[in-house]
Amino acid sequence: MARHVLKTSPIPMKTKLLHQIGLSLYSTSHGFHEEEVKRKLEQFPGGSIDLQKEDSGIGILTLNNPSKMNAFSGVMMLQLLEKVIELENWTEGKGLIVHGAKNTFSSGSDLNAVKALGTPEASIDGMAVCMFMQNTLTRFMRLPLISVALVQGRALGGGAEVTTACDFRLMTTESEIRFVHKEMGVIPSWGGATRLVEIIGSRQALKVLSGALKLDSKKALQIGMVEEVLQSSDETECLREAQEWLQQFIKGPPEVIRALKKSVSSSKELCLEEALQTERDLLGTVWGGPANLEAIARKGKFNK
Repeated sequence: MARHVLKTSPIPMKTKLLHQIGLSLYSTSHGFHEEEVKRKLEQFPGGSIDLQKEDSGIGILTLNNPSKMNAFSGVMMLQLLEKVIELENWTEGKGLIVHGAKNTFSSGSDLNAVKALGTPEASIDGMAVCMFMQNTLTRFMRLPLISVALVQGRALGGGAEVTTACDFRLMTTESEIRFVHKEMGVIPSWGGATRLVEIIGSRQALKVLSGALKLDSKKALQIGMVEEVLQSSDETECLREAQEWLQQFIKGPPEVIRALKKSVSSSKELCLEEALQTERDLLGTVWGGPANLEAIARKGKFNK
């Protein structure tokens, strides 16, 4: 019955588009030419984005440029997109932890790239990089994986923006998050301001951004920026703690966890009617499936 309804009910175009893995915000109709941007970003090497996929269904994404506090070079921006595409196709995945190498998260953009793109002549390139990173982080945010930013050390500027693309944030005692954009004469450009409002509300977001406030772990926890402050400051131990914390939310079959994440993601972007239709469609992917039938056979009636 459910599948019959799914086939016959019309689905709004925006909802259909959100169902497509890999949908980007900007295209040539917005004056965005991705291949041209990629060629320019390739001119700024350094560091790497590393991905490790565990058998548990948890991916570990590492921002790896420790000599520059894990600042994003142009090549790292390209690699981030590559890893997002890889994760979009990881059907066994359920969760993702993003962290920085050598006990710090990320200091944002590599200054070499910023200086090269910061001249009036290159302003169009700065806008193009803005669209490139908004595309990438929006795709990241829509991944059907429950994601956590593990903030050790400092998450500054673009690094702070990356944390907002995750579903949750964990911090160590001595770590900090700071949106330093105002001090640089700009505003967040990777979607961080928009996502920050959703996380902590417009009043708090305005304070954090306009004051370039340093959010230590206590303050971040107080305003709802992070879920929890971890006990350890050791890099390896912190990662273990983060995995344990995430594990409580990803117990179960991948298809169920992924459908849940998709449903919540859609509700943030769609109107009520479209979000409800999306929820219905996603139910059709798991109703009567192996996990559903096994649970019914194992537990019988839920009131027992």
